[in-house]
Amino acid sequence: MRLVIYAGIPGLALQTWFFGWGAVIHFAIASATVIVTEAAILEMRKKNFEVAIKDCSALLTAFLIAISIPPFAPWWITVIGSFFAIAVVKQLYGGLGFNLFNPAMAAYVMLLVSFPVQMSTWAIPQSLSQFPQTFADSVSIIFTGFSADGYSIEQLRTHIDGYTMATPLDAIKTGVSQGLTVTEAMQSSVFAHGLGVGWLWINLAYLLGGIYLLKTKVINWHIPFGLMGGIASVSLFFYLMDDGLYASPLFHLLSGGLMMGAFFIATDPVSASTTNKGRIIFGFGIGAWVYIIRTWGGYPDAIAFAVLIMNMAVPLIDYYTRPRTYGHNTEHKKTIIAKRRKGAKTDGRS
Repeated sequence: MRLVIYAGIPGLALQTWFFGWGAVIHFAIASATVIVTEAAILEMRKKNFEVAIKDCSALLTAFLIAISIPPFAPWWITVIGSFFAIAVVKQLYGGLGFNLFNPAMAAYVMLLVSFPVQMSTWAIPQSLSQFPQTFADSVSIIFTGFSADGYSIEQLRTHIDGYTMATPLDAIKTGVSQGLTVTEAMQSSVFAHGLGVGWLWINLAYLLGGIYLLKTKVINWHIPFGLMGGIASVSLFFYLMDDGLYASPLFHLLSGGLMMGAFFIATDPVSASTTNKGRIIFGFGIGAWVYIIRTWGGYPDAIAFAVLIMNMAVPLIDYYTRPRTYGHNTEHKKTIIAKRRKGAKTDGRS
């Protein structure tokens, strides 16, 4: 768990560089919340909470929540989400190893459905904002809704030319719905060379962290490669059909939280598939669902929804992909079954 957090630090650092200190502050708030929540619940269950906290699973949940929510989200969003992830999604099912869903993503979806306004106030890159934020500004925004100089969240999301900017995924979705081509929608200053400003480097940082996790064998390659293959193949199919209406596979791979989802979220060993073949199917399904929801759904970045959908499919995937038992012979098994049936009929006649 600690290695996963360490591997995510480059991505967190670049999120801070491009979008301010919000993710770091939310990580601190989430960490305090998950530790207190887990300790209190385990104490009530008469279990050793010190051992559970030291495994860093709660801190990893806090980390994933912090880097997933908007940096301008109010502090109570993080507290509610962190409490829900630990108390409901994790401990209510029996604790680590028994949760059916990824705690961080279940909390994210709960927050998005319950508080859509607060969960959609994504910041724009600092280089495009007319009011760049300091650490003190970020703290003030999260706890009061205004910067240290009194600027509101909407003012901070305003471009230097005076209009409110959307995220790259939002800009593409809105532009296409208004009759623009993908190329025309990418004329916004939030894009650079066909990719989102800041998001390209953030995704590359999480990719780098993911490679580290693969090299240290903390995770297997099946899920992340299956996920990237899923979104790449589906997006390529539609891109070849109409590149004016659908964005390229490269755009989808390096936008939003795709790399974070592929290496840090979907690879959760508890809620993911347990067989190698099943992991590829699980990852591919997440990638396909991400593209479907991004393109035709109501939420531009669909990692959390896609992960939860495939979490529900894990028992079915594992059932049909479980490996054959050593020494098992299908023909021999059929012969035994036939003899048993024949013997049962003979006993019935006698």
